[in-house]
Amino acid sequence: MTAKNPMLAKLQEILPAIRANAHKAEELRQVPKENIEMLHGIGLNRAFLPKAYGGLEISLPEFTDCIAALAGACCSTAWAYSLLCTHNHQMAMFSKQAQQEFWGENPDAVASSSIAPFGKYEEAEGGIIFTGDMKWSSGVDHADWIIVGLNRMINDEKVYCFAVIPKRDFSVIDDWFSVGMQGSGTKTARIEGVFVPEHRIQAAKDMMEGRHVGRELYPDSKIYHTPYRPYFACGFAAMSLGVAERMIEVYKDLTKNRVRAYTGAKVGGSVPPILRIAESYQQVCAARAYLEKTWNEHKEFGERHQYPTRYELAHWRTNQAYAIKMCVEAVNRLWAVMGASNWYEDREAQRLWRESNMTAAHAYTDYDVCAQIIGRELLDMEPDPSLL
Repeated sequence: MTAKNPMLAKLQEILPAIRANAHKAEELRQVPKENIEMLHGIGLNRAFLPKAYGGLEISLPEFTDCIAALAGACCSTAWAYSLLCTHNHQMAMFSKQAQQEFWGENPDAVASSSIAPFGKYEEAEGGIIFTGDMKWSSGVDHADWIIVGLNRMINDEKVYCFAVIPKRDFSVIDDWFSVGMQGSGTKTARIEGVFVPEHRIQAAKDMMEGRHVGRELYPDSKIYHTPYRPYFACGFAAMSLGVAERMIEVYKDLTKNRVRAYTGAKVGGSVPPILRIAESYQQVCAARAYLEKTWNEHKEFGERHQYPTRYELAHWRTNQAYAIKMCVEAVNRLWAVMGASNWYEDREAQRLWRESNMTAAHAYTDYDVCAQIIGRELLDMEPDPSLL
């Protein structure tokens, strides 16, 4: 984006240190504590925090530009931290009582999440009793709370809901042994028979359509009168973009000086590397333009307090998945000819390749699913409830 972005300027000052920690993040299998401290230090965690609690309420395009830059330095850090940040946008839709519990004593409090409805619950007076091993909770080691998904029966109807649970009520299972995004710390949170009061439970659909209980709390906000899901999911595409942009730089540096081991021939002057970087570069530029247009539409709708139509939601969601598809193709095109030496564990290129392909592996970014969603919408078919 071309608009002034003060947060991005602050972030760029610490990116070299975060890049230097990328291998450490993979060794730890979680984001290093110093990365969290540096990012909190510039206030990025307050991007979507309500101004009432000292937050910034920055626009989505400003935030995603920061996440793309962060991903170019360490995508594992970007993956976990982006989610810790975007959950603040979701929390701003909860009741004032829930928000006060969440941020009242610590405005820097953040939540991880596990929103697939793995858990079980029992109805109780004033809320529910929740139990479950909640998988794929990125950044959970650094979270003060967790947001979990559940299917709750309300008036004989299954309603997908979110419940918010404090750190004291869950434990972390150290089970994140992954090939991609190794440093994201996407572990399992174990929750055993925890009471969740009603004021910390919300229906997801209400948060998509402007019926959430916190809707009147911030009448002048430009970011909270919007569906929660585009904010939750925006980081995946921003990360894929940032990794692809970084891969182009790594490929350029490698190819300029690369000499073939057996013949001594210079690689940089031959035609195939020129063609590969040209196509990947233009593909990534197209992905950025496509994403920026989509993110700016989110911003404009939020400023107008206008909720999108079903088509607009499908368009936005699938745009991001298609952009990820383009970014992954661009990365894979370059990776395929970068040579065996780049398979060493300490080489940045192999890490970028793994991270790039991981950005396309999330349920929300699966393009086989997204193509069906937008295809059905374009053909005036009803949405398929089996498609996330």
